[in-house]
Amino acid sequence: MITGKRKDGLVAELSVRDHHFLAGLPEKLGGHDEGPNPHELLEAALTACTILTAQMYAARKGFPLDSADVTVKIISEGPETVISREVSFRGNLTDEQKARLSEIVERCPIHLLLESKVKIDTTVSAG
Repeated sequence: MITGKRKDGLVAELSVRDHHFLAGLPEKLGGHDEGPNPHELLEAALTACTILTAQMYAARKGFPLDSADVTVKIISEGPETVISREVSFRGNLTDEQKARLSEIVERCPIHLLLESKVKIDTTVSAG
């Protein structure tokens, strides 16, 4: 669970467990670029999940994966949102191991969440 509050200006102060970080907006949107914007945080979630999913699977199977290097970018938004993800695997991997890792990253939890039908229940409280 993440909690957040306005720090000042157009800056959100976010907290998860003992970690604290900022989200902001670029100057062209009225901010001062104090941190990643919300879209970049979403891209970061998919990037991190892809890397960690590949690494956990490789460790469990004994694959010599040094890193899954990942780039994610939201290409378009709307009823048919498109997100581009580029993955490359570093390490002394066989073609079969690379193919299996390619299948595994398609099942990372954030990938599955983003491809699902998401419903957001919002409760507004006083105060």
